[in-house]
Amino acid sequence: MKYKAIIFDMDGTIIDSENAWKEGTKILIENHGVQYTPDLHNEINKYVVGAGIFNACKTIKEITKIDETIDNLIHKKKIIVSELLHKNLKFITGFEKFHDDLTIKTLRSAIASNADDNTMQIAKQKMNLERFFGEHIYNVSHVENVKPHPDLYLHAADKLKTEPDYCVAIEDSAVGIEAAKRAGMFCIGINTAKNIDSLKNADLIIDDYHQINLNELLKKV
Repeated sequence: MKYKAIIFDMDGTIIDSENAWKEGTKILIENHGVQYTPDLHNEINKYVVGAGIFNACKTIKEITKIDETIDNLIHKKKIIVSELLHKNLKFITGFEKFHDDLTIKTLRSAIASNADDNTMQIAKQKMNLERFFGEHIYNVSHVENVKPHPDLYLHAADKLKTEPDYCVAIEDSAVGIEAAKRAGMFCIGINTAKNIDSLKNADLIIDDYHQINLNELLKKV
């Protein structure tokens, strides 16, 4: 057996929260009097998925020219998204069964997410993430450099006491895949966002967790 641990991104990979972030972006922009057209959505979405709230709001400001500081945009978006997350948060289909299977095979697991502390706290409370990952839940507050830098994945691997090349990362964004590959990990891209082009640099691309064959994956050398 080569792989000893699987490290998950969170938003769009474990929990179905991407719609809340997309809707939050729309509301934030429209609240500033900017029309949120399909073209604007597509332009912004190319850069913000998986990027973390600071980089997302920086991109929003640069593209829309909203006369607002990045810090104020972050504050406003956090409030909007928090309300949306509290209303509707659920696991990505197949995740719970998949995690049960990796536990049976004694694989270690962790979360490595660009989520801010507020989002992580909501997810932990509403989804009881500790029952899957225990203390191994890591986000932007644990490292200096967020994804696409490899720091989060390297931090998680270190805490799991597992060398990076013995880890598998599961991601749903180009930013996250870049971080995992830079950390030296085998990366599975899960196409929950229905944007397969953003996953092109993953080692394996799947539509859902049912397509991961753990027995075959663990045979890889």
